[in-house]
Amino acid sequence: MYDICNQMKKLFILTALLFAVSSLKAAQHSDLDSLKQKLQLIAYDSLKAPVYTEIANEYLKYDTITNRGMRLRYQNEAINYSMMALHLYSRYDDTLGLRTSFEALSKVYTSQRKFAQAKWFILQSNSISRLRNDTTNIISSLVKLANIKMLIKDYKLAMRDLNEALGMSIKIRTPQMEALVQKNYGFLYNRMKDYEKGTIAMKRADDILDSIKKDEEAKLTALQVAPDTSGSKKVKPVTKKKLLASSTKKAVRKAPVKKLVASL
Repeated sequence: MYDICNQMKKLFILTALLFAVSSLKAAQHSDLDSLKQKLQLIAYDSLKAPVYTEIANEYLKYDTITNRGMRLRYQNEAINYSMMALHLYSRYDDTLGLRTSFEALSKVYTSQRKFAQAKWFILQSNSISRLRNDTTNIISSLVKLANIKMLIKDYKLAMRDLNEALGMSIKIRTPQMEALVQKNYGFLYNRMKDYEKGTIAMKRADDILDSIKKDEEAKLTALQVAPDTSGSKKVKPVTKKKLLASSTKKAVRKAPVKKLVASL
């Protein structure tokens, strides 16, 4: 009896997972169809680039696809639409759009283990961020660049990129980015088989994230217990009995002497 129940439970879980996957695929196809129809209605090239990017973003969800052939198709479509967006962004000097396309292309080429292309595109993203003095995105692209170098076992240059990223994250005081860099130090040290330093780096990342969480909780608590500084005083409710007593007193109050004399 127990075995039958256990098998039924496993079957139910498997069915639920298959349903979730099929629902996700249906939603993705629906979104893609909608975006492609939207693209057909756009007459001006300047307005097509963001839609190309949206379509590319749908294809960039290839990590959710288990079928190898379908996953490869999604990757190639992501490259195709990112390239079309990139050409239009380049024509209209849209640097943010260019950076988005560069990062998308780098991601796909990394997945396809085409590391020369992946590295080139992430370097373009990094260059745009430097021109814009966008330190957060400089750090982000340096971390991605370091990951590509880890995959080709260029550990020395990966370490250099992470060192620069760490220095920037400390300088602009962004604990989230510092935690990201420390986590990737952990990945690098583990790849170098220096597991002790890898563990230390991972612990630093966890400590920073815990500190961020505690700070957020403290701020939330402070807001919840903060006193009312609006200046308005709460009016105490007056009971019916008190109102009756007050009106009775007013009714029997004596008139002033001056008014009585005047009436005479």
